[in-house]
Amino acid sequence: MSELPALFSDLALILVTAGVTTVLFKWLKQPLVLGYIIAGLLIGPYFPWFPVINDHHSVETWSEIGMVFLLFAIGLEFSFKKLKKQAGTVGITALTELVSMCIIGFLLGKLMGWSQMDSIFLGAMLSMSSTTIIAKAFDDLKMKGEKFTGSVIGVLVVEDLAAILMMVILSTLAVSTALDGKELMMSVVRLVFFLLVWYVGGVFIIPTILKWARKFMTEETLTVFAVGLCFFMVWLANKAGFSSALGAFIMGSILAETLEAEMIHKLTTPIKNLFGAVFFVSVGMMVNPAILVQYWWQILVITMVVVVLKSLSSGLGMLFSGDNLHNAVRAGMCFGQIGEFSFIIATVGMSFGVIDDFLYPIIVSVSIITTFLTPYLIKGGEPLYHWIEKKVPESWKNGFGSKEKVVRSKDGEEVTMKAYILSQLKNLVLYASIIIALMLICFSLCKFIEDHVPQPVSGLVSLAVSLVIISPFLWAVAFKHSMRNITGKLMADSGFNRHSIHLIFILRIIMVWGVAANIINHFLNAGFWSSFGLHNVPYHLIAVCLAVVYVIVLRVITPVMHWYERIESKFLENMNKRDTLHSFVLPEVLQDNFMLDKIPLSPKSQYAGLRIRDCDFRKTYNVSVVGVDRADEVIDLPSKDLVLFPDDEITLIGTEEQLAKVRPLLEVEDDVLIKERPASDVNIFRIEVDKGNRLLGKSLRESNFRHGYNAMVIAVGRDGEFILNPQPDIVFQEGDTIWFVASEEKAEAMAKLVKVEQ
Repeated sequence: MSELPALFSDLALILVTAGVTTVLFKWLKQPLVLGYIIAGLLIGPYFPWFPVINDHHSVETWSEIGMVFLLFAIGLEFSFKKLKKQAGTVGITALTELVSMCIIGFLLGKLMGWSQMDSIFLGAMLSMSSTTIIAKAFDDLKMKGEKFTGSVIGVLVVEDLAAILMMVILSTLAVSTALDGKELMMSVVRLVFFLLVWYVGGVFIIPTILKWARKFMTEETLTVFAVGLCFFMVWLANKAGFSSALGAFIMGSILAETLEAEMIHKLTTPIKNLFGAVFFVSVGMMVNPAILVQYWWQILVITMVVVVLKSLSSGLGMLFSGDNLHNAVRAGMCFGQIGEFSFIIATVGMSFGVIDDFLYPIIVSVSIITTFLTPYLIKGGEPLYHWIEKKVPESWKNGFGSKEKVVRSKDGEEVTMKAYILSQLKNLVLYASIIIALMLICFSLCKFIEDHVPQPVSGLVSLAVSLVIISPFLWAVAFKHSMRNITGKLMADSGFNRHSIHLIFILRIIMVWGVAANIINHFLNAGFWSSFGLHNVPYHLIAVCLAVVYVIVLRVITPVMHWYERIESKFLENMNKRDTLHSFVLPEVLQDNFMLDKIPLSPKSQYAGLRIRDCDFRKTYNVSVVGVDRADEVIDLPSKDLVLFPDDEITLIGTEEQLAKVRPLLEVEDDVLIKERPASDVNIFRIEVDKGNRLLGKSLRESNFRHGYNAMVIAVGRDGEFILNPQPDIVFQEGDTIWFVASEEKAEAMAKLVKVEQ
């Protein structure tokens, strides 16, 4: 017999160890993901007192498959429609966190004495959170149905998309120490193309195929078809230059728009659980206690920065987007970790040889520690909110998340603080795109001047040309005041609004200052100052100071720039002409205050078998039943006399807090998955019908088996054959053997009348 591959023994070791640790953590009432990590630590290469994995390459492959199924499952629960609906909150939160953590990480690296490239990569790695870890924590903590979790997953999706562009930027910086605008643009084009394929496929192709094949689908064929589509999109994403995780998420999102979504999720959950266990165990295998000892203080500092500042920046991003303080605090606490994309970014730096070897194990260690802390941070969001709520001034509380608060402009337009922030963000994104494009064009054109005109003239001319071209847009970012009337009214409405708007304008000026410093630094470089015979000039510091002067000049020449406003106004009028065809947009007031939630009714629920009028949904929890899904039937606005059956899916409307109280009463879980049957004295007995037996000549109906002794006759033996499940009118004959099911007590009672043998 040939020897089994090492993969079988490795999987046995992984799954058995994971099974034991997760049962232990379930008993301790701790998140299961922590049990997987401990299992990985025990069987990893750094724990010599336990059997170790032999074939690491195969385990890595299985781990990759686990990540694919985890992201596929997340996509099934988070559709493109949800992402589009939450675009404002998600976009602002993701942008705030990414920018903040990139800057904080870079400064932290510098403070620890690391090189510039190490610091740049550290900032990029700290900006990435783990979609798989957070989603698993939500699943373990039964929080997937809460409103803020949708925004968290949306932010994570945006982060994953941003990670793709970030890796392009870091790769070009590693090769040439300069940003390749063409490569970045091509990456953006590829990403947009891939997302368009996602949209077209989601709306037309795949639902059409599933509709045609629906009558031929069984559980087996649907499972094979869905998993096949998942891996097809993974392959397509890889060919387009993106991660396998993104491809799996996209296919999950496509299938989330189909009627088969819930069944696919049910069928693929066991596969996800199996491969997901391997993935999380492989994460634990990367823990090296020696690294923790050697770089303990760097790991401790970075961990504290991630847990505190990453959570803080995410929470502030939620507040900037107009969400309320409750959601902002709980969502912010979800981001206090770094995940798998951080490993990928570190791998990019190591493959190009631009970062030191110690950085990768430090990041892995920080990721493991923060992963371990993630479930506790998420659970700590609620008590932290209540503590902050007591400390925050009342005027600020009124400002947080005041989405229903509107101000009216002179032309009658109603604007909320959230809409104002979104408008500012859209303008900044538009201006940033134009400015970056003009910078790349100017750098390319001015290179011709530098090649034909000597320094310092070429540097001064190139700088002057670039600033003349870009200055109108930089002025618009820093000092252009659109919505003047609305801005004044919002600032007068509350102190929160006033401080927020001041912060927005300060950030706009800082952005302009940074762009100006970059342009000045590009042209007034070391070569420029060397032409004057000046060497070792701190030209970076000079560029920063000159940028401050430039911003002041822009403010002084504001009257000259008013002509630009007229040009922009005409441009925006033409660009938005098509939008005027729409007479109105749906108000978001109800969406911001209420939510619909579809909750399955467990057979163990106290409401199973009750009429809606007998349930206390409205009286106790102030929620209403607006629909019931039962098998293939959908009952909209059900009557109060409708009886709720087990496994019904009940659609309720209410606030997030109200639904959070009702959900555990409907989704009642058993304490144990498999219940042991209690001991029973019920057994199978027999009676021989002979002469003198009271049953001789009587029918089964007349024998009183059922009503007198609570016994069930299951067979009658006659002439060497069996009459199974005999009819009530069968007449017992001499020589018959009656087989019946009864309790020991009832059988003994019958023995007093007839001879009974077991």
